Amino acid sequence: MLIIFNPKAGQRRRQRLDRALKVLRRLGQDFTLVETGHPGHAALLAREGASEGQAVVVAAGGDGTIAEVAAGLAGAGTGAGAALGVLPLGTANVFAWELGIPVRPELSARLLMEGEARLVHPGEARFDDGGARLFVQMLGAGFDAAVVANLDLGLKRRIGRGAYVWQAVRELGRYRFPPLRVVFADGETLVSSVIVSKGRLYAGRHLLAPAAEMGQPGFQVALFHGSGPVAAAAYGAALPFNLLPRMPGLALRHATWLRIEGEGVAVQADGDPVGRLPVEVRVAPAPLHVVLPQVTGLALAA
Repeated sequence: MLIIFNPKAGQRRRQRLDRALKVLRRLGQDFTLVETGHPGHAALLAREGASEGQAVVVAAGGDGTIAEVAAGLAGAGTGAGAALGVLPLGTANVFAWELGIPVRPELSARLLMEGEARLVHPGEARFDDGGARLFVQMLGAGFDAAVVANLDLGLKRRIGRGAYVWQAVRELGRYRFPPLRVVFADGETLVSSVIVSKGRLYAGRHLLAPAAEMGQPGFQVALFHGSGPVAAAAYGAALPFNLLPRMPGLALRHATWLRIEGEGVAVQADGDPVGRLPVEVRVAPAPLHVVLPQVTGLALAA
């Protein structure tokens, strides 16, 4: 078992990691812990670990770290056969909540030994400049991506989710809500923001896309037609009460391919800034095996 950890994530995450490692040692699980040194390093380490025959490669961190390790495993090719394990140490831990992975370090450590590998189908974003990004939970363009792009990472380390709330309030006063053109295989529409969701949840345990299925190819696409700070504030207020899917001005639809256009508008994937529009979003070339509880209650492919 290979465990990949970002040492710049902060002391609190280090302490949570130590609690998980203590359980693994007590249960007799052999593992190698490696730390990342720069952006993209987690993907490289994951790819090398899978190619060297590691059965499980563990992402110890938040959703961005999980996506990077997943990208490394995808790059190792189907012959490598490594499963993705998760020790959720992040701020929101959306991927873990979505798939029933415990966020308590002691329990997620036990899951790495007692769970079973199941298939999930990631998405892939391709930018016009040739860049590409695999995402496991969601991709956003517009207001939420502007919040992520301008987030104070130091403040995030100090106060966690509160940093996103603070940044969202700041963006309400300055974001211009330019129209975005979303092109589907059967037509197109203009929106103010869009979130392409692999899972049901967003920003933690909040419901966004009730019909999304991690174990199936494709996405639920949330199209925000309401524009301006008042509409954005209303969407944000509805989120904690799981009312967002029912809000006026929000449409949900299924897709396996789409293109989002809007000159210079920020794009985020799994909570990390990843570039600017335009971007093409499609199903990733291959699914991933992820270590999950043996009974998840989700319709995951066998």
